[in-house]
Amino acid sequence: MRVSAVVVSHGHPQELAESLPALRPQVDELVVIANIPGSVPDGVEAVHNDRPLGFAANANRGIALTAGELVLTVNPDAVPEPGAVATLAAFMAAHPRCGVAGPRMNYPDGSWQPSRRRFPTVTGTIVRRTPLRKVLPQRHHFHLDEATPSEPVEADWMLAGFLMLRRAMIEEIGAFDEGYRLYGEDIDLQYRAMRAGWERWYVPGAVVRHEHKAVTDQRWLTRRTLWHWRGVLRFVRKHPERLGAW
Repeated sequence: MRVSAVVVSHGHPQELAESLPALRPQVDELVVIANIPGSVPDGVEAVHNDRPLGFAANANRGIALTAGELVLTVNPDAVPEPGAVATLAAFMAAHPRCGVAGPRMNYPDGSWQPSRRRFPTVTGTIVRRTPLRKVLPQRHHFHLDEATPSEPVEADWMLAGFLMLRRAMIEEIGAFDEGYRLYGEDIDLQYRAMRAGWERWYVPGAVVRHEHKAVTDQRWLTRRTLWHWRGVLRFVRKHPERLGAW
C-alpha cells in the first residue's frame, strides 16, 4: 500500500531539518505545508499558504494533494525510527477495518510518551484543564492505570503528531473538521471513525521520537489554552452524548 505523508510547519525549520531526512525515505509521497514564512529549511519544497490556517485545514489541504491509500499526518518535531512507517502500513494492510494507526511515541530522552488516550469525559476534562491535575491522576484522559503496551492494542484516539489514516475511511467519514482552530480535531476525527465502525490501533512496534512541547500543560492561561477550550466546546456540541460519559 502506498503511503503519503503530510507535514505541517508553523515556523519549525530546525525541527524539519532533523525530521524530514528520517521521514522521506520511508514514504512514497511527501507534502510539506508552510503555514507561515520561514517555516521550512532552505531547499525544501513546500506548499506555502497565503495566510496562516489551523492544523485541520492544513492537514486537509495536504491530504487532498496526495494519492496514497494510507496518509500520515506528521508534526515537524516527530522523528520516525527506521521501519516505523513500514510497521504501521503492514499492520493496516493486515487489518482492513483499521482506519487509524499510531506508533509508540517517546520523548527525546527515550522515555515513553502517553499518546494513546481515552475519549474526553466531563470529569477528565475538568481535571486535565484546571490545577486539579497537580493533585489528581489523569486516568480519565490517559491510560496511566495500565501497563505500557508491548503489542498492538485498540485505542479510543491517538495524537495526530504522527498518525496513519486510511484514505477509504477519510472518504467515508470526511477529513479533519476545519472548525477546530487547534486541539480537538484529532479526537473528533477518531470519534467519528469509531461511530462508523473503523478501528483505531496503537502499534508499539513502530517508534517515533516526539518532543511534544505540551504548552497548555505548562501554563494555565495562554492563547493555546483558549483554543483548547474552544475545541472542547465544539466537540461537546457535535457529540453531546459525551456529556454523560464519566
